[in-house]
Amino acid sequence: MSSAAQGALGALPAPGPLQRLSNALYLHPRLLLLLLLTPPLLWLGVIYLGSLFSLLLQSFFYIDEFSGVVVREFSLATYHQLFTLANFDIILRTSAMAAVVSVAAAALAFPLAYYMVRYASTRMKALLYLGVMLPLWSSYLVRVYSWKLILAKEGILTWLAEQLHLTWLLDAVLALPVIGGPSLSTSDIGTFLVFLYVWLPFMILPVVAALERVPRSLIEASADLGAHPGETFRKVIWPLALPGVVAGSIFTFSLTLGDYIIPGIVGSSHPVIGQAVYAHQGTAGNVPLAAALTIVPIAIMAVYLSVAKRLGAFDAL
Repeated sequence: MSSAAQGALGALPAPGPLQRLSNALYLHPRLLLLLLLTPPLLWLGVIYLGSLFSLLLQSFFYIDEFSGVVVREFSLATYHQLFTLANFDIILRTSAMAAVVSVAAAALAFPLAYYMVRYASTRMKALLYLGVMLPLWSSYLVRVYSWKLILAKEGILTWLAEQLHLTWLLDAVLALPVIGGPSLSTSDIGTFLVFLYVWLPFMILPVVAALERVPRSLIEASADLGAHPGETFRKVIWPLALPGVVAGSIFTFSLTLGDYIIPGIVGSSHPVIGQAVYAHQGTAGNVPLAAALTIVPIAIMAVYLSVAKRLGAFDAL
């Protein structure tokens, strides 16, 4: 090497701290991965898992019946209270509402999703996507309070029933035991309708994604082999789209199971799990029972997610 070249190399500036750090991370990719994952893992471990562990720990304490003070001793007494008539009724009612909302959302979402995937033009499909997503752009509370006005005794649904001379039908529905009430806005039917409206987009989108992955050639082959449309649906379309339906039900079921705002604004006086947790943790001061009630939806969703995974729902997300 000539002396001029050696002089040019010697004149190169020394690498700065950032460049040395960049070179070190490039040469040690595992160190880079560790630095990238440490902050979110610390957040997940300390904030999220830490709070869940705190809840689990609190649920094994109990309230002294005479003093009302929390006794910090290991006991299953609080979990025994979950099986009293009042608390078990809350758990069953909330789970039933979540299941019914999920089934109804699937029944409404599937035909719309199938039309969007198989028959809608590009422009119509864009408009339908916009219609599905548009409610999500507005405030959650605004939508719920709007439905409270719609379902009220002086609301548009009651007025429409009067114009169509169907007041007798509305009164018959409201007279049904358990789910009825003075008006739609103060009944479990009203709670169901609002839940269905609010969570429906979370069912439509996974079903659309699942149906888009169904090859059109399979449907055409089924028809060529002499299968009726109903048979094609049962044996070809539905099995392939089922993971998307189950994936959507994860959202509708879990969101309904944990929500307490909608039942507090629209619905009857029958509490759900979220309202019971709020009451026991706040006004009643029974933190162990509130923690035990919080564990219930976590346990239900753990079982639900394990079943959904077996059905391939995670592949459709």
